[in-house]
Amino acid sequence: MSTVLISGAGIAGPTLAYWLARHGFRVTVVERGGEPRSSGNPVDVRGPAVTVAERMGVMPRLRRAATGTTGVSFVDAAGRRVGRMDMRAVQRPDEVEVPRGDLASILYEASRGHADFRFDDSITALAQDGHGVDVTFEHAAPRRFDLVIGADGLHSVTRRLTFGQESDLVRHMGLYVATTPLGGGAAEAGRDILMHNVPGRAVAVHPAAPGAFFLYRSPAMPGFDHADTEQHKRMLTDAFADVSWRAPELLERVSVTDDLYFDSVSQVRLHRWWKGRVALLGDASSCVSLFGDGSTLAMAGAFTLAEALAGSADPETAFRRYEAAHRRLADPKQRNAGQGSALLVPATRGGIVARNLATRLWPAVAAATRLRHALAR
Repeated sequence: MSTVLISGAGIAGPTLAYWLARHGFRVTVVERGGEPRSSGNPVDVRGPAVTVAERMGVMPRLRRAATGTTGVSFVDAAGRRVGRMDMRAVQRPDEVEVPRGDLASILYEASRGHADFRFDDSITALAQDGHGVDVTFEHAAPRRFDLVIGADGLHSVTRRLTFGQESDLVRHMGLYVATTPLGGGAAEAGRDILMHNVPGRAVAVHPAAPGAFFLYRSPAMPGFDHADTEQHKRMLTDAFADVSWRAPELLERVSVTDDLYFDSVSQVRLHRWWKGRVALLGDASSCVSLFGDGSTLAMAGAFTLAEALAGSADPETAFRRYEAAHRRLADPKQRNAGQGSALLVPATRGGIVARNLATRLWPAVAAATRLRHALAR
């Protein structure tokens, strides 16, 4: 198992490339985009991902790129604060939040000297036998690899070619999410994320990126195309047309931006993450969707998979070990995703009031979390 193709150069792909190369594998990474994606929510590097980043030597760079966000302030239509959560109080001191683009860039820089990265290309066909996988590309000549790893996200091509249609494997969670950068002059005073809610909808401004964030409840839209930006702009405009606070201004920015991330909030549900010599990693196998843990799980899963492959000459044995270990982290996150949506985007006006009132209990929650962290050390 000396040659490995990784599809996807986001978070999981470069992390896996780094560790596989350290174990002596010859690694090729193929990425549909022209470069690592720059947009998306700020993401957290915490728990097991901190250990992975430290062992890669990138933690100092991640700390320099950290957003420094202190919490989330919920505001009414006039911008008055009606609730607040201090996020620093429930994070370990070594954990950081960084812009997703910065995380992807830092991981790519760490791994680019250890693997062959090929941008602007994608897998179009996979044919495997007991000894390897024949891969057809959109642009490059066909090649044969010992293993193929799909780290190509929620809309994974590798998963579709190996496991079946996305519609059978991805479950819509009743939400759509969008983010767009706001540019240098738009940063908010202070370090809190500011969020305004109306029933079933949330609009927020992140101070450090800076960027706008939209989240709204909706059943799956017929004909939704995750790659159609003009459709996304229309959907956002329709969903937030009657929302006040800063929504009109932010929608104006959306209408002219060429850097909009928009997608269904979804979860991938697979009985098994591998088939023969093809395996899935990160969002492609176990998307937890939206609430900060996806990047942490991607980095942790990449390290676990690399260790499993390095420890066994049999791919089936390695993939079984990787999946058994990593599901213990990923499955609880999938089960608890609904709690995060109830917090960020309550479905009713009463739910918004209850959420805002509940934030008064946050100091007690934070104190209990700090105690738990102290006892764990």
